[in-house]
Amino acid sequence: MTGDLGLFGPDSVSWRVHREPVLWLAGLRALYLQALHPRAVAGVVQNSDIRRDCWARLMRTAEYVGTVVYGTTEQAERAGRRVRGIHARLRGRDPRTGEEFRVDDPDLLRWVHVTEVESFVSTARRARLGLTDDDVDQYYAEQVRAAELVGLDPASVPSSAADVAAFYDDVRPRLALTAEARDVAKFLTVPPIPNRLILPIGRTAWLGVATTAFALLPRWARRLYRLPGFPTTDLAASLAVVSLRRVSNALPVREGPIYRDAMRRAEQLGTAPQPAAR
Repeated sequence: MTGDLGLFGPDSVSWRVHREPVLWLAGLRALYLQALHPRAVAGVVQNSDIRRDCWARLMRTAEYVGTVVYGTTEQAERAGRRVRGIHARLRGRDPRTGEEFRVDDPDLLRWVHVTEVESFVSTARRARLGLTDDDVDQYYAEQVRAAELVGLDPASVPSSAADVAAFYDDVRPRLALTAEARDVAKFLTVPPIPNRLILPIGRTAWLGVATTAFALLPRWARRLYRLPGFPTTDLAASLAVVSLRRVSNALPVREGPIYRDAMRRAEQLGTAPQPAAR
């Protein structure tokens, strides 16, 4: 595994985007967006107790994304097999029709994938990482490999900004603010914070972070949540995420072992990227 740079490698846009600490804000944005799909949110609510293990769930998701982006090929594929195995066992029931559905239904997997990668790259762009239109298209094309890991046919995965925009146009009529979506959004905004996290995070600080993540949503998504989709909200959110990026990059952020191992492998091959700006 010494020379294995994984699915993407140092020259990829994926490595460039995901090394930014502020990207955890994008993960929260994706959760707000994903909750607007009635079946997707029902599958989550019916198969897990997010109120009891929300922080552990968030950490597992962050670790999975880190493994897929920076892990070796074998580590990424093993993580994908584990996720596919979990999803294959889960079922949900449509809250409107009563119909049973599989959690690993391709339409649901595609929704989760697209909202996740679009949240990452759009947040990175609004944080002024200097991504060009070509960079964004390359990122989407690279992330098709991540979609394959969860069981999607690569030919069915949006692989450019135009594809993603068309995907959203197609799926929007099926989105809605259900009772489950409202509960999840409220929970994401005001979650229970364990005592050990109160000091470093703080309830007021988390509310500010969650509000920023919500404001980063597309205008049509904010309107589905019965909130205004004003352009001024977009401007304020962009300014906020730029400020949060500066704060995040100024903090002594401790990279995880998967990222450090990736940097060591890249250094051994003489291809290590420049460290992210602090």
